[in-house]
Amino acid sequence: MTTSTEPSSGGNPSHAQLSLATAAARNLATTTKTPPQMQGITSRWLLKVLPWVQVSGGTFRVNRRLSHTLGNGRIEFVSTGAEVRVIPAELAELPALSGFTDEEVLAELAASCVQRDFTPGETILEAGAPADTVVLIAHGKLSERGAGLYDAETEFRVLADGDFYGDAALTGADAETGRLEHGLTALTSGTVLTLSRAAFDRVRERSETLSAHLARAGDRDASARSHNAHGESAIELASGHAGEPDLPGTFADYDLSPREYELSVAQTVLRVHTRVADLYNEPMNQVEEQLRLTIEALRERQEHELVNNREFGLLHNADLRQRIHTRSGPPTPDDLDELLASVWKEPSVILAHPKAIAAFGRELSRRGLYPANADLDGHAVPAWRGVPVLPCDKIPVTDRGTTSILALRTGEKAQGVVGLHRTGIPDEYQPSLSVRFMGINEKAVISYLVSAYYSVAVLVPDALGILEDVEIGH
Repeated sequence: MTTSTEPSSGGNPSHAQLSLATAAARNLATTTKTPPQMQGITSRWLLKVLPWVQVSGGTFRVNRRLSHTLGNGRIEFVSTGAEVRVIPAELAELPALSGFTDEEVLAELAASCVQRDFTPGETILEAGAPADTVVLIAHGKLSERGAGLYDAETEFRVLADGDFYGDAALTGADAETGRLEHGLTALTSGTVLTLSRAAFDRVRERSETLSAHLARAGDRDASARSHNAHGESAIELASGHAGEPDLPGTFADYDLSPREYELSVAQTVLRVHTRVADLYNEPMNQVEEQLRLTIEALRERQEHELVNNREFGLLHNADLRQRIHTRSGPPTPDDLDELLASVWKEPSVILAHPKAIAAFGRELSRRGLYPANADLDGHAVPAWRGVPVLPCDKIPVTDRGTTSILALRTGEKAQGVVGLHRTGIPDEYQPSLSVRFMGINEKAVISYLVSAYYSVAVLVPDALGILEDVEIGH
């Protein structure tokens, strides 16, 4: 009987190692490696498509012609970032203030208005509540509802941008004790300004002119100067005439309080230990790789701010008349056509969240449509009506599964949307981005201050349009 002398493990024969194992061999080899990868890096299309304007003084002023319309029965507003204000002179559209021209008193009344942002389904005024508030609708749609003939809730009308409700509360004798017959419920998201009877009375008690005006019922005045279709004071011209008629005199009036944009900043302090920088600097420069990833994060934050910042971000700086809603929820071809119509003078690009682009693709497939692509800097990107549709994950998606789609006209010559930056700053590493050495502390840690300066400006209102409340669910 023969007995095996080979060692065994679990009944399976094992063989002695005949060559150097790879785990040991790596100690004498240099591995092939990649630079540090970062999942948070995106295409950042907004930063690529925006033309950048040099802001040497740190502030960029947008001069415009004076623009507002009186006598059309609708209230007009101005917005600075997320802040919405009523134009004081526009309060003369309220029946109680029709013909009232005291600018100081109107400005005081406008300052007494309180902004309120709302979401779909929210109750703005409840039927049966005290009739002591005027609601000025800056943006959005509201349903006026109340008990119908057979006591069932009935929708009497829909109010939208520029409409107002409850103006009788300002002068009604029973305004303080009366009750609202109908209420207001939000159909979309939007913004209203409210003026309470108490705030109105405080201004009236201090103003003799307002008290005298309210005592003269039916006193009305017409607007003194004509305007064009955009609400700008008209430039009087003559054409098609013969002979030597008297030509009209005119001038282009300017906005006396133009919008100014100050450059914003995103900053961080990059820290690297001297031991790492000295001993582990080959084959890749540790400081350079740390700096590269930090700059990528700053640029991502920059694009996020250009979209979402409440002072200058695009989502908060679109004119209220440039905000439209979808017809049925999902982004249909009809909706994007209407969006492009809002920036119809040479639209440059459409920006949407990737999920919104997918939702739009489903609507195209539903209709059997196949849009063409557009070439943008050597990239084949989807397009609608020849306008590139670019992804931007900085556009937020709400908990309700809705988002927004932006259409832009870009460029200073086209009176569009422009990016703002400042080049030539000290220790500049990239345009408008500096890396400044801050020293080495007592723990041998090197510090660098990394700063990026930027902003964005909408030169004229129709350069930016937003399709709001876009549903992206299946």
